[in-house]
Amino acid sequence: MVYEQEKIKPYKQDGKKGEQVEQMFDHIAHSYDQLNHRLSWNIDKMWRNAAIKKLAEKQPQTILDVATGTGEKMMEIGQQKVAVRGLQDIISFKKEDCTALTLPSNSFDAVMAAFGIRNFADLDKGLAEMCRVLKPGGMLTILELTTPVRTPMKQLFKVYSHTVLPVYGRLVSRDTSAYSYLTATIEAFPQGERMVDILLNAGFAKATFRRLTFGICTMYVATK
Repeated sequence: MVYEQEKIKPYKQDGKKGEQVEQMFDHIAHSYDQLNHRLSWNIDKMWRNAAIKKLAEKQPQTILDVATGTGEKMMEIGQQKVAVRGLQDIISFKKEDCTALTLPSNSFDAVMAAFGIRNFADLDKGLAEMCRVLKPGGMLTILELTTPVRTPMKQLFKVYSHTVLPVYGRLVSRDTSAYSYLTATIEAFPQGERMVDILLNAGFAKATFRRLTFGICTMYVATK
């Protein structure tokens, strides 16, 4: 199945979505963390902590973070963070196609993806791959920006995402398309109960979701 967000590319010219997404993240890598924190008023840190806390319930020994370093420059920055904290022996990076991972099946206790699956060129294949590499009983947690469903936050978020977010994002990142692409994919991406059905169809035995901060972000939890 082709989902609406899969048709949306960061740039209007011809080219595969995956290639354009990689190009986009290379452009904005220098300001990515800063913009995430500022545009969410640092609430994104709370969302990430909630996902990690949920994963911790399973006490995983091996964790795969998918889309943690989309684009070469993003991975370079990630490696620098790991080096500063002296975690090189614990955390490693590898560039992979999320729809065709080279990693062995049933090899991870947990998988997570934060604000990345909207960018998948094939959502079904990407989720199926995350399910494949999970051990039986393993947990997947996904964080994704979503459109609030209740008034007045639904209307307020629409105004914010069509004005402040793309304008400020453009000024700081110096990429004229990245944060307009962000808004478009948030609105197009399947969410809530529909996303739960997609996770089940991808092979997971159980899936649930919880809306965070009035529905601006949603956390999905799935078990293999």
